[in-house]
Amino acid sequence: MSKIKESSTNFANKQALMDECPEVYASNIIGGQWSLVICSWLMNGKLRFGELRKLLPTITERMLTLQLRKLEESKIVKRTVYAEVPPRVEYELTEIGYDLKPVIQQLEIWGEKHKQL
Repeated sequence: MSKIKESSTNFANKQALMDECPEVYASNIIGGQWSLVICSWLMNGKLRFGELRKLLPTITERMLTLQLRKLEESKIVKRTVYAEVPPRVEYELTEIGYDLKPVIQQLEIWGEKHKQL
């Protein structure tokens, strides 16, 4: 995955669009198949990394790690590390992450409707 250079015109245009359109800003946070499906599974409660891997058998460990970090940086997901041996790490949605529930439900409804066209 290549990153857009911060000095590029494309980056400036993307940034301006995100600043002006909250829906573009939101779609950049939860856009992409993995972010949405991770949030969908976490709507049901806390999950460990291995549990998420089992629920998403086609995602690589690296991609799951990257997506969880992105969601954590965006304050959508909270990562809790427990001081145990072996270490236990749980992921859960934050309050603002749970605010996505009606959005995800509406996307599901729309997706089902659109697939039937």
